[in-house]
Amino acid sequence: MYEFAVTPAVTQLRRPGVIITEVVPGSVGYLLELQPNDRIVKVNGRSVRDYLDFRFQTSGETELTFLVKKTNGDTEEIEFDREEGEDFGLTFEQIVPRQCANECLFCFCKGNPEDARPSLFVRDEDIRLSFLYGNYTTLSSITDDEMNRIIEQRLSPQYVSVHTTDLRTRAYLLGVDEKRADIFDKFQRLLDNDIEIHAQIVLCPEINDGPVLEKTLRDLAAKHPKVISAAIVPVALTRYNTDERLTRVTSEFCRRTIKQVEKLQKEFRKTLGVTFAFMGDEIYLKGGVEIPSRKHYGNYPQIEDGVGMVRAFVAKFERSLSAPDRNRGALTGQKRASDRRTHMAATVPPTFAKTYSSVTDAVTDPAFGTILTGEMFAPILREQIDKLNALKGTRLTVLAVPNIYFGGDVAVAGLLSGRCLLAMKDKIVGDFATFPKVCIKSDQPILIDGMSFADLERKFPVPIIPVDLDSLMQIVR
Repeated sequence: MYEFAVTPAVTQLRRPGVIITEVVPGSVGYLLELQPNDRIVKVNGRSVRDYLDFRFQTSGETELTFLVKKTNGDTEEIEFDREEGEDFGLTFEQIVPRQCANECLFCFCKGNPEDARPSLFVRDEDIRLSFLYGNYTTLSSITDDEMNRIIEQRLSPQYVSVHTTDLRTRAYLLGVDEKRADIFDKFQRLLDNDIEIHAQIVLCPEINDGPVLEKTLRDLAAKHPKVISAAIVPVALTRYNTDERLTRVTSEFCRRTIKQVEKLQKEFRKTLGVTFAFMGDEIYLKGGVEIPSRKHYGNYPQIEDGVGMVRAFVAKFERSLSAPDRNRGALTGQKRASDRRTHMAATVPPTFAKTYSSVTDAVTDPAFGTILTGEMFAPILREQIDKLNALKGTRLTVLAVPNIYFGGDVAVAGLLSGRCLLAMKDKIVGDFATFPKVCIKSDQPILIDGMSFADLERKFPVPIIPVDLDSLMQIVR
């Protein structure tokens, strides 16, 4: 799920058209003398709201007319021809997310500390972001215009937070009346128009579990294959969630849920030929139950929702151990399972990248350092690192980092803050330390509590490196 930057509200006033942010030299756009900050207002007489409109209205067209608002205030009409499929060489502004109007009991925004980075308080409810990045929507506020747009522009698949097909329970969970909560005619209309859907269920004990969960999964499975998959993820409560209607997820609850859903998975594999309903890794880890096999997850349809991440990591780690050093770099070039939800049309800002040459030059051979990760993943990672130590003679120690920032049930690696990591600095052994790269905002060098990466580096006793599996394997060589 993509996290968007937040800018002051005054800059979010919408003007007609879509703003160009970059023009590739020598491209069609360059030859048309388009420039950054120009706004393309219309294409062949049709209004443009964002770059998805631009993409749709130019697709397959070879004779084009752009109405362009120039940076000096002039409006120009540009007529031109292009080769079919020829790229314009244009990059456009990010889509400003439409805001959610629900009051979900379990909304993660309600569990944030006040000083969390601003973008974590954005409640997006946008069918465009669902198509582009796999962000979930509830469809509870979707307009007829948005429905028509999904169908006309083939914005498929959509990722929908269904939570339950029991209307009364869904309204209760979303904090809205039943009329707004009732999306099922809209849901069916999307399916009837061949829009595929991935469904999500945030599982809240004593609300949408048990018989309600079984009904939901059966209702959704009845619409397979257009409903491609259903993800069941447990509600995560921080110490800031004070709503008494919510019950914490326990180990016993997880084991009971696994037993219930496994029966349905077995039935779905027999009747549908696929697992269809997938439980989040956290349910298995908290329940003390082994993560399913690689085959169980198919093509990892909802991996960015924490469904199959552990299995994908273990499989990739074991491949990297068995691959000769000369071929290890090839692993980094493979399509990552975690990239599966981001559409090829998505515009993503440049990813924050740290140059590690000076750090890796200081790493001894064999490597001697500390790997920091979340409490939930630490046992899995420690088992793999022990294999690496035995095979390569490295001296790497895995430390589980308690989440002192969020507290509560939060134990995943991606939500570790700068202060969580700093609290472990006296336990570091070796020449360097690593922590999960996902802790840093994708397009800015800041952690979830707003601490800059530069501050973290400055306060840490040894070089500290944000890593994913590929960069970790490169560091330890």
